[in-house]
Amino acid sequence: MNLPYLPYDSWQETRITLHLIFQIIGKIRLASTPRKNHWWYITEYVSPLGFTTGAIPLADGFSSFEIVLNIHKKAVQLINSNGELETIPLKEGYSISSFFKDIMGILNRWEIYPKFIKKPMDMGIDKSFAEITEYHHYDWDAIVLFWQMMSWVDGVFKEFSGRFYGKTCPVHLYWHHMDLAVTRFSGKMAPPMDPKARISDKDAYSHEVISFGFWIGDDNLPEPAFYSYTAPSPPSLDQEEILPKEAFWMDANGSPMAILKYKDLLDYPAPREVLLAFLESAYQGGAKNAGWDIESLTVIPLEKL
Repeated sequence: MNLPYLPYDSWQETRITLHLIFQIIGKIRLASTPRKNHWWYITEYVSPLGFTTGAIPLADGFSSFEIVLNIHKKAVQLINSNGELETIPLKEGYSISSFFKDIMGILNRWEIYPKFIKKPMDMGIDKSFAEITEYHHYDWDAIVLFWQMMSWVDGVFKEFSGRFYGKTCPVHLYWHHMDLAVTRFSGKMAPPMDPKARISDKDAYSHEVISFGFWIGDDNLPEPAFYSYTAPSPPSLDQEEILPKEAFWMDANGSPMAILKYKDLLDYPAPREVLLAFLESAYQGGAKNAGWDIESLTVIPLEKL
């Protein structure tokens, strides 16, 4: 099967509409879920149905609910542990404003009242979700391609994640930038950040990390791509060789970031192995320069145990 491919500029209005829906769903999870380290409790996950929050526990300890963006039903569905199911169809012309009011109405009927900042984060939209009427676009062919790409990457990232003995986050979707990510930790504390840094960064980078991700593109790199960065960034990181030959280092806010464009995988007969080589080479370069104990953190084959 050939890899699916979705050009960045082919679905702009749908992409922004979908991003806003992810942000609303993610903020509901953020407001409803007990804190977990490094913001792991706010994310969403790729699933056979599309994208899901997973089970969100309620305060009584016996109940929970889940929000699913169901690709097959072309809808957002809410399910609770009482067996109730609510479906919000996503049809052309159905605005973010209407979606926000409808999903909050369902939660309120279930006596769930999440409190969060009701505006998009870092999307350049200075309106509340309830006021956003200009985004109401659902190119389902594009959305399905996006989900298929994310599903394939999710599987590769999970395989790569299993090769590391240290602390590793789940493979999950951060709704901030709509990127799928997995992060490895050395186990060591990072130097304190500037007191003026955002609280999101202070928690995300409290410890040494090497992070890997995939996102559909942005204005700086307008095409789907994989990335990896090491934080804190060690000296000479961008002098390390990364695979395959198409991969390169670019500056990201003053630190090197390894990049592999998704479309560069399309011509390879074994793209999964090529992507795994990119992830491993980026990890080795970062871990070596940052002084991680690579040998003890590497999972060995079962036959060698």
